[in-house]
Amino acid sequence: MTRTTQLRVYTVRAGLLDEWADKWRRLVVPLRQQFGFEIQGAWMDRDRNQFFWILSYAGAENFAEINERYWVSPERERIGLDHRDYVVKTEVREVDEA
Repeated sequence: MTRTTQLRVYTVRAGLLDEWADKWRRLVVPLRQQFGFEIQGAWMDRDRNQFFWILSYAGAENFAEINERYWVSPERERIGLDHRDYVVKTEVREVDEA
């Protein structure tokens, strides 16, 4: 099994950073974990309205497959969170441990 790790940087709509972080923590994190993802941490840059988090996966499926399964899952639909209501720009970087 190969571990894939991503650094994700979200630029969040002005005034919604704390609300986004709360919903991400309560709704996204448990569901990601249910799908076998690991969350290494999350940080906020308030001056730039940015939210950073590190997501990894080391399971039987490759990252792209399990990520797609997460996004189209009924469970994801049920949480009722459309990230586009909060996130105006997304940057995803695959990173390796140094």
